[in-house]
Amino acid sequence: MKKLLLSSAAVCGLALVPATAQAQLSLNLGGYANIYGVYVDQDESSAAAIAVDGTEAREFDMLRETEIQASGETTLDNGITVGAHIELEADGEDGAGVQESYLFFSGEWGRINAGTEDGAVYLLQVATPSADSNYDGLRQYVQPFNYAVMAGAATGLTAPFAGMTEADGLDYDQDLAVGTDNLTYLSPVFNGFQLGVTYVPDFSDNGGSAFDLDGVRTDNTLSFGSLYEFGARYEGMFNNIGVILGGGYTHLERERVAAVITPGLVSDDRTVWNGGIDLDIGPFGFGVSYSEDDHGDVRNALDDGSIGEEEILVIGADYTTGPFKFGASYLDSDNSFGIEMLESTRYTGGVEYTYGPGMSFRGSITHVEHDKVTGLPATEGDKVDGTAVLFGTHVDF
Repeated sequence: MKKLLLSSAAVCGLALVPATAQAQLSLNLGGYANIYGVYVDQDESSAAAIAVDGTEAREFDMLRETEIQASGETTLDNGITVGAHIELEADGEDGAGVQESYLFFSGEWGRINAGTEDGAVYLLQVATPSADSNYDGLRQYVQPFNYAVMAGAATGLTAPFAGMTEADGLDYDQDLAVGTDNLTYLSPVFNGFQLGVTYVPDFSDNGGSAFDLDGVRTDNTLSFGSLYEFGARYEGMFNNIGVILGGGYTHLERERVAAVITPGLVSDDRTVWNGGIDLDIGPFGFGVSYSEDDHGDVRNALDDGSIGEEEILVIGADYTTGPFKFGASYLDSDNSFGIEMLESTRYTGGVEYTYGPGMSFRGSITHVEHDKVTGLPATEGDKVDGTAVLFGTHVDF
């Protein structure tokens, strides 16, 4: 990523640190921009319903996602590097907003992050090959389908359908620590191995006045409390085959059980784990990732079983020749909701062309299906699907 080095005078103008420290630090600005044009054909409400409320998805539209990153660091005489990192979202209805803000300390002993940074499990998680990492990669950054509109056609599917697919995207990142105030330690890489651990004081009550003068925050006693996670990763070569192995485990403590079981309240600790492998054989790449999340045994109104349990399987492959990379991926996600299960599948293929350092054109076609596979007798709204074509560019700066 090409960085823009600001002068000491510019750093002083920002007044980020005392004047004596400014002379020791250099502030680097960078980031990236994603701009896409998309064509979408998806299920939605009936023509009669659309005529009444106008909830119809556009066939053609533009998507964008832009981030600005600022960081500064210095290395002390004892060899320890001290720095700060801030990430700002440049898009959205609310304008620019701070996405990450943390300090870090690193040396031969490893690295410590303190603040709102991704946890160790995500930082060490193995990503499978993809058609376009912005869309079908480890974390989804662009979403062509309008799931709020698609929910109008999903009359036979469970109520959480729209919220689940619209809020988090259809990806497989294990990033529960994202957006929380946390403490993370990453070990140095030793013979290809690296380990990491993360601690979050309170997962469910992480907003409020931590950055003001109001003292510590209140304790949300009817949801999740402390979060602990552990990640491991290995990268090496075996007989000219590049191998990446990794896995992670996250545990969230339930703080207290309510006197009466209430829908939506957790009744058990939450555990999440993942494992993945990526193999590179010459120009070919192949990878598999699998994860499970019990969502803390969230109870339904009848208390007749857990809801929200999730399993995700991802398979990806790619081929690189010169500036071109051809990729394909398959994702299968199963979410249980009481006596029903929602199965989501996605098939994606595409090509990426690198036209400059940190610059690429990306084109892909994808198809998604969401089916109710258990529970009550089938109805017309038990299955919804959509197809989309994406063409865009990614630019690092």
